[in-house]
Amino acid sequence: MSSIKQNLIECLKQGLKSLDINVAIGIGLERPARKEHGDWSSNIALAAAKPAGVPPRVLAQKLVESMEPICPSVVKEIQIAGPGFINFYLHDSWLYEVMLEAISLGENNFGRSEIGKSISVNVEFVSANPTGPLHAGGGRWAAFGDSLCNLLQFCGYKVHREYYLNDRGKQMQLFAQSLAAKKAGKEVDSNGYQGEYITEWAAEMPDDADPALWGYDRVLKDLRETLAKMGVYFDTWYSENSLIESGAIDQTLEKLSSRGVVYELDGATWLRTTAFDDDKDRVIIRSDGQPTYVLPDIAYHRDKFQRGFDLLIDIWGSDHHGYVTRLKAGVAALGYDPNCLEVILGQLVTLVKNGQPVRLSKRTGDMVALSDVLDAVGPDAARLTFLLQSIDTRLVFDLDVVSSNTMENPVYYIQYAYARVASIAKVAKERGIVQLSPQEVDFSLLVHEREKDLLRALSELPETILLACNERAPYKITNWVRDFAGRFHGFYHDCYVMGEGISPQLTQARLYLVEAVRIGLNIGLKILGVSAPEEM
Repeated sequence: MSSIKQNLIECLKQGLKSLDINVAIGIGLERPARKEHGDWSSNIALAAAKPAGVPPRVLAQKLVESMEPICPSVVKEIQIAGPGFINFYLHDSWLYEVMLEAISLGENNFGRSEIGKSISVNVEFVSANPTGPLHAGGGRWAAFGDSLCNLLQFCGYKVHREYYLNDRGKQMQLFAQSLAAKKAGKEVDSNGYQGEYITEWAAEMPDDADPALWGYDRVLKDLRETLAKMGVYFDTWYSENSLIESGAIDQTLEKLSSRGVVYELDGATWLRTTAFDDDKDRVIIRSDGQPTYVLPDIAYHRDKFQRGFDLLIDIWGSDHHGYVTRLKAGVAALGYDPNCLEVILGQLVTLVKNGQPVRLSKRTGDMVALSDVLDAVGPDAARLTFLLQSIDTRLVFDLDVVSSNTMENPVYYIQYAYARVASIAKVAKERGIVQLSPQEVDFSLLVHEREKDLLRALSELPETILLACNERAPYKITNWVRDFAGRFHGFYHDCYVMGEGISPQLTQARLYLVEAVRIGLNIGLKILGVSAPEEM
């Protein structure tokens, strides 16, 4: 499939060369939004017209005339549209090639890329303060981060999943004090944690336990169990306290000092981040001798680089927007390339039940725990719903829709398509239908528009995976899977695979098509971390 695109690009290059046009621009080749505009379309005539000194439409016509004799045989027709777009129409045989490629490579290799080969990447996500259970909104970071890791792995990266435990500071003290107060039957301080889980955990805590140590262990247990329900597992749970115990913070300060980017002012220690595109310098040691949160974070990212990672990806809430520049400046101040640190900012989740928003505050007690949501709707439905939209848009999570077994529920819609695929294979086996080899099957019988729609969508999967990886956008896989499932439901309704009126030859061709659909759905669901049930 990718070779077809490359062949068309080469054809355009040769066409330009034959016209003695040498332009320092890449040749764009896109899939038209409307199928009547062809299978592939290029705007090269518009882009090259000015440097070539030729009107776009005239250049397009000359290009088409020069390319027609040299285009690959799969090209059926070339047309000029609008102000100078060049549209390629291919013979249906290219779709059958895509189908056979998918079947040959299977779900482990079709659409796989090596763009990340030899690149080691640390992806840090979720990282909620260890002061209580994950609330429902935390599920978005878990689903996004884990699926992004799946995408990166499918594109050749060596991925390490990491959870950063902010286990020092005032919030940890307030959490321990809240547990202790509840255990003693006292009122929790107004600045403390009021959630119902505090009451439950305090009752569970042994009388002789240290609230700080016991509470911390209890949080970690809850975090691990909840994330495991979603199929999310971390390679490293990294403690902020360990930075202090190991001396990493002091070592980082020494490193910064040795590079001449630290100075003293008003009794405090400052980092000259303005030298690295920050809008002002930042205090890293207060006048009382305590580090600000900037220094431990710089030390933490220094540790990641020292562990050998080539690329760091942090997934944060949008409320940390102002912090990105100073952290990148800190990384640059250490001598690392700030472009090797990516920060992805995500919007929050609005949880809705019975048409009304549900609050998600861990501090006030108005909280819906992620574990409760997973119990109510299931991990598959939760994960896919969290991945319906781009991470930088606010997401509305409607519990009533997500828990329904109707086509309005996206995960049901998609998984039902997979179950239908499995049912076709099962019926074929029960009827004793033996699949022939590809060489014995006439794929030219696949002429129904539903069939060609499925194959066109399948052909888009490899480039969708690559785009989703490069843009750090798992939701593009969700969109593809939903669209692909919808096309299959249409095929299932209009195109019987076997039975009365269906020739054995057509059954054979359609069984291959159904297997290719299974592979495509399986790949998409695996990347999203959603199961592919054979029965529903």
